[in-house]
Amino acid sequence: MTTPNATLRAVRIGMLMSQDDFARAVRAAGRRTGRPNDATKRLVQRWEAGETTSPRPVYARALEEVTGLPIESLGFAAPLPVGRLQMDGRGGHDVEPGEGPAVTPTAAPQAGPRSNYSGVWLSRYEYFSSGRDAQFVGLHHVVVLQHGDRLTIRSLPNGCSNVNSPLTMDLTVDGSVVTGTWVEQTAKEGYYRGARYHGAVQMLAEPTGRRLAGKWIGFGKEMDVNTGPWELVFRDASTDRATLAKYDRAPE
Repeated sequence: MTTPNATLRAVRIGMLMSQDDFARAVRAAGRRTGRPNDATKRLVQRWEAGETTSPRPVYARALEEVTGLPIESLGFAAPLPVGRLQMDGRGGHDVEPGEGPAVTPTAAPQAGPRSNYSGVWLSRYEYFSSGRDAQFVGLHHVVVLQHGDRLTIRSLPNGCSNVNSPLTMDLTVDGSVVTGTWVEQTAKEGYYRGARYHGAVQMLAEPTGRRLAGKWIGFGKEMDVNTGPWELVFRDASTDRATLAKYDRAPE
């Protein structure tokens, strides 16, 4: 008897994607990261049915890219190491020889430049609201996943201060320079009534690797260009379920 992967199904439905849509997104993520895959609707069905409990690393990385969550938080075990086969009910396999395990983040930040930024961080940015003539601060607990020189950042569902405004960032690391784009979907019940804002960000990593600090740039309601400070502060290198549950709350 297999146990359905209700977690993955809930994440997919929460993203408003059909199984076909999800498979296309996984394929697109593979192309973006230089690790093409052949995800299909049937494969998504197998994942959700629990027929495959540990996806190949090439799929695990793409799933993390699409959802912004570590593979262990999607109802899967960690990808199987080299040479092991994950059998499905038809006698097929989901791991090929030569595929290695996914990289696991270190338990604590190292001295000197970080080689892996994966973990839970606190995102803090400042912005001026012309409509309220005041300065405000946006806080999010975010999950950072690193694949090579790319950082995928997604806010935790309940990790936003004030109202629910999901935040995503896609960054590239070049030495101590971190640069990329950000998108925030404001809450429909909030002051900005569901408006979607996006822009660019550039940060510098401190030598300890525990803080990234820089500035964002984006467009306001009147199509004026705005900017302000933005920082990411390290909280925990773990991305297991217990740690994510701990930080799935509004920052203080």
